[in-house]
Parts: sequence; structure tokens; C-alpha cells
Amino acid sequence: MNFGLSDEQEMIVSTVRSFVENEIYPHEDLVERTGEVPADVAEAIKAKTKELGFYACNFPESVGGAGLSHVDFALVERELGRGSMALTHFFGRPQNILMACAGDQVDRYLLPAVRGERMDALAMTEPDAGSDVRGMKCSARRDGGDWVLNGTKHFISGADHADFFIVFVATGEDDTPRGPKKRITTFLVDRGTPGFTVRDGYKSVSHRGYKNMILEFDDCRLPDAQVLGAVDGGFAVMNEWLYATRITVATMCVGRARRCFDLALGYAAERKQFGQPIGKFQGVSFQIADMVTEIDAADFLTLAAAWRLDQGLPANREIASAKVYASEMLAKVTDTTLQIFGGMGLMDDFPVERFWRDARVERIWDGTSEIQRHIISRELLRPLGA
Repeated sequence: MNFGLSDEQEMIVSTVRSFVENEIYPHEDLVERTGEVPADVAEAIKAKTKELGFYACNFPESVGGAGLSHVDFALVERELGRGSMALTHFFGRPQNILMACAGDQVDRYLLPAVRGERMDALAMTEPDAGSDVRGMKCSARRDGGDWVLNGTKHFISGADHADFFIVFVATGEDDTPRGPKKRITTFLVDRGTPGFTVRDGYKSVSHRGYKNMILEFDDCRLPDAQVLGAVDGGFAVMNEWLYATRITVATMCVGRARRCFDLALGYAAERKQFGQPIGKFQGVSFQIADMVTEIDAADFLTLAAAWRLDQGLPANREIASAKVYASEMLAKVTDTTLQIFGGMGLMDDFPVERFWRDARVERIWDGTSEIQRHIISRELLRPLGA
């Protein structure tokens, strides 16, 4: 395995990092203060992304994307991780699951999403079904030639700007040796569909401006044309396309950690106590050493998982390892950075307290740390019959 980046990959890193520093950083304080992304700022970010050729860069060239490899895209997400999620959301990375679109869905959903004409949001989590996806109560039943959806989804990121939604609901139940097992189907639901409401969600301490919303379905009627993939085939669609979201979380954690580390390193070199920079004290210098070691470890672990996907190798365990390690690494790095800054770290004069708050959610969404450890241990034990 070659651990070096190609010239093209170095250009990707340089371009996206420059974009984040010039187009994202200047607006972060405003978003943090107001909890909103101004419409003109959002449109400017989208326009600049398209100009650079990075909009929907996670999609193949055959549908208008940039056709980046998994490693290339991980590098993009790593650099985007340095900036506010509320703002980088408009950099535009539609859900890869849209590649499952067929027939008229391609022109109605896939291609407009890739061109940046329509934005999507993924709806899976429910009040009583988080890690236990099969525990979802949101359901759809047949009524004539249509489906009728009822139930609630929450914690739906990006729903405030979405034009349509990729919604997972229960469409039946099978009896298995382990008990009843729900069948899941994926639907494409347009904003404004009768019986479908999007309303404000909860106020989160993490990633201000990157809102979570609540979706409510009240006898929402949909034709078969809105089914994404096969009926009762929601898990197949999910498993084929959604694994990459865990790599995205891991890579963004690495990017955020490197930005935080740079602040800690600079502060340790400049801040003086007892007549010398605090970085000269082992209590601080050893923390600096531990931070960069763990960041590098998370970086290599994440890129190695993406590399396995590019090689067509099994990567479920490696992706789970990258997600759990990178998210927990970010928690330690942000906490240590705050400690190095001392009392000033808790003040909004510096972005440190924001990074500290933002880091907490990374161990929860896209599969909790406990779920990742379950995946890892299952992959290791199952071949041994345990």
C-alpha cells in the first residue's frame, strides 16, 4: 500500500482546504450566533462548489459527478470537516443511495440532485427507533394501487433545506427463529406531498445552524413510482449505499481534530506562564504529542478503510473501527485543547468551546460507538461460530 498522496490528491486537499478557509470560516461566527445560514451565503457556497467542479463529487461521472474514488472523497470530507457543518452542507454531497433510482426516478431525483437543483435528506431515525432500526413504527400499508404512510421521523438533518426525502418505513413483518422481523421499504417523498409535514426539531448544542427536523406522515399517499429499490428491500438498499456515511463521519472528525490541534499547538507555543511558553512543560508537551499521534492513527485507519472499498475488499469491520476510533479521538482532542487553553477555552472568543460541543454528537449519529463495537466484534466472532 502506498501511503503517499498522488499529485491529483494533493490538489484535491489543497483546493478543498482553501475553499473551507476562504468560503466557510468567514461565516462561522454568524451561524454560531444566529443558528441560521443566510440564503445568499448558502447559494454562494453552492455556486462556488459547482464552479470548482466538486458538487456531487461523490457520484460517478456517468451521472454528472466527479467520479472520485472512496479515498479521494475521504480526503474531500476530511478537509470539509475543518468547517461548520451548517455551511459545508451546501458544498453538496447528495446521498449515494440515490444511485438506486430507476426509470423516471433518475430524471426526477437523481440527476437534479447531482446538478444541485434539488436537495435531499435521509429519514431513518424515530423517537423509539434509533440504533434499533427494525424497531421503527413509521409504516406504510397497501391501499389499492398506492401506499399510505403514517408515523414520525426525527433528528432528520438537512430537512430544512431538502426538496425531497429518502424515507425508510416498515411495510410488513416476518416470523423468524429470533422472533418477528420487520420488512423495510424505502420511499422518495417530495416536500409538499399531502399528508406530509416537516416541522422544527430540537435545539442542539452541537453543530449550530445544522438543524434537525421532525417529519410527520398522516395518511400520506404515495404511488409505487415512489418506491426506491424493491418493495421490502430497504435493508438491501441501505447496506449497499449507506456504509460510506460512517467513513464520512470518521474523516470529518479527523479534519476537525487537526484544526483544533493547530489551535492547541499555537497556543502552547505562545502562552507564557512561570516565565516560559506552556508548551515547554511536560504536562502540556506530552498532551501535544499524544494528540498528534492519535489524529494520525485515526487518519490512516480511515483512509485504509476507504482504500479497501476501492479495492473491492470487505470493509465493514474496518469502517466501524475508523468511525468509533476517530469520533472518540476527536472527543479527547477537543477536551485536551480546551484544557490547554484553560478558562479562555470556554469563552466564545475562541472556537475551542464550539469544537468541544460539536464533537459530542459524533459518537452518536450514523451508528453509536456501541453499535460500531458490536459490528467489529460480530465480524471477528461469527467466523468462529460465536
